[in-house]
This record gives sequence, structure tokens and C-alpha cells, in this order.
Amino acid sequence: MPQPIVSISNVSKTYAGGHQALKSLSLDIRRGEILALLGPNGAGKTTLISIICGIVNATTGSVSVDGHDILTDFRTTRSMIGLVPQELTLGSFDKVMHTLLFSRGLFGKKPDPAYLEQLLKNLSLWDKRNSEIMKLSGGMKRRVLIGKALAHEPTVLFLDEPTAGVDVELRKDMWALIRRLRESGVTIILTTHYIEEAEGIADRVGVINNGELLLVDDKQSIMHKLGKKQLRIELKQPVAAVPDVLSDWDLELSTDGSLLTYTYDPHNPRSGIAGLLDAVSEAGLALKDVNTSQSSLEDIFVSLVKEKS
Repeated sequence: MPQPIVSISNVSKTYAGGHQALKSLSLDIRRGEILALLGPNGAGKTTLISIICGIVNATTGSVSVDGHDILTDFRTTRSMIGLVPQELTLGSFDKVMHTLLFSRGLFGKKPDPAYLEQLLKNLSLWDKRNSEIMKLSGGMKRRVLIGKALAHEPTVLFLDEPTAGVDVELRKDMWALIRRLRESGVTIILTTHYIEEAEGIADRVGVINNGELLLVDDKQSIMHKLGKKQLRIELKQPVAAVPDVLSDWDLELSTDGSLLTYTYDPHNPRSGIAGLLDAVSEAGLALKDVNTSQSSLEDIFVSLVKEKS
């Protein structure tokens, strides 16, 4: 197994007031992957990113980036990381190109006009390079933040709620940009509570709640292991209760008595759909319609968070 690009070991964080934001969290982030950290507000996602980036000190535990400890080798690790924060933190009177040049210089990188030009073009900001930040729209400012985070050519990019408050068009542009960055070799970690963001672009998904990592796995594997299917049987005539002959199937009856729902594991060949439909007919129930639905990442996330809270 290749060495992870970021290794987080037993990291916990308790703030002065006694609030425990992270509880002994361990996670290895693979080189070149897109990892989505999902969790409700206050779950600990931003605290974790802030610790890795050296903005907040952990109470216990250790973090290394490409084998370098973030405390003893701070300058090296920080120069390998780009961070796009949730809040818009930009100087109002600064010009776009100046912001990127300044950020690159902060990390001791030599000027590279061709790289910054390409970066601004990728972000659809080239024609705004001489504009003052305060004259840009919210979506444009968000793009400038990404440019600022990438100005020093980091190998790991953290995006904290990158599309919060961003319109659908810009969100799609940003997803395309994130994929391009990954293709160029950048490892990307994004926090989000937009499930479709994780479902759309992540290779792996981690679920954080109350400072704990509940689960981290390949997206498809999570859907495979935890995804359930539902068979919905619409009846021509409503019933007051599920007939006894159908008690083996653990059916749910809708409040109006016209819909039977059967939740089953699609990977279990013994789920007995054909037998159930036969039994429904034998029970004298006339079918109006039958359809199936697969649980989404959102359903899995909601049930996981409920289970653990």
C-alpha cells in the first residue's frame, strides 16, 4: 500500500470551554484521491481541516503530510497545502492578479506568470485579473479564493464547503475544475453537506458526526454495503391492515392503506420478491402498480447519523 499523502492519528480537540470538537479521530488520505467529508454543521469537519493546515492545535494526536510532521516541519507541510476556507477572506481593494502574486510570494515561490495566467483561465477569471475584489460577484470571489489557494502549486487542496451559497452553474464549473486538478496529481479533500456533491465527484466518502468518524469507504462500496432497495406495491383497493399471510415480509403500510413498502437488500438473492408478489395476489389484494427505488447516499448518511446520535 503506498504511503498516504496525509496521515491523521488519534487526533482530538477540546476547546477551552470544554467542548470536544474531535474525538480520537484517525484517517489516512490516499495520494491523488478526492475525499468528501460529509457531516452536519458542527460535526467537526472545519476543526479537522484547521488542525491539518496548522491554524488550530490538536489537543492530542499527530498529523503528517507526505511523511512530514505538521508541528516539527510546519513550513514544509504548509507549503504543500492549499486551503479554500468557507468564509470569503479577501482584501476588498486588492486586484485579482495581485492577490495571487502575493499569495505565491508568501510561500517563497518564484514568480511564474504563465502558471498564474493558466490558473486564472481555468477559473474563468483571466478577464477579471485587473478587477478589484469588491467589484466581483460572490461566485467570482469564491473562484479567487480557489486561485489564491492554488497560487503556490500545492499537492493537497482542502475545500471547506466550496459550493455553499453558490449557484448551480458555478457549482458544476467547480466540480469540473476539481476533477481537472485531481488529473494533474492534486489530492483533494472537500467538506460538504451537499450529498450530491459527494455522490457526484468523490472517490471515497467519510461521514463525521459529533467529532467522530463514523465511516470512511469507497463511495460505491458504501452504496453496496449500506444501500437498500424498496419495493413499493400500490393497491387498487386500500386495506385496513397488512394481511397475516404476509407477516413474513415485514411490510410497511401507508396511512391511507393503499401502499405496501418492502425494504430489502438487493445483494441478497433470497430477498424473495417473486414470492412476495405471489403472496400478495393470494391474499386477494389487487395490484395497481409496482416500482422499486434504490437508497441514495443521502438515505445512508441520514440513517448513519441517526444511529449514532
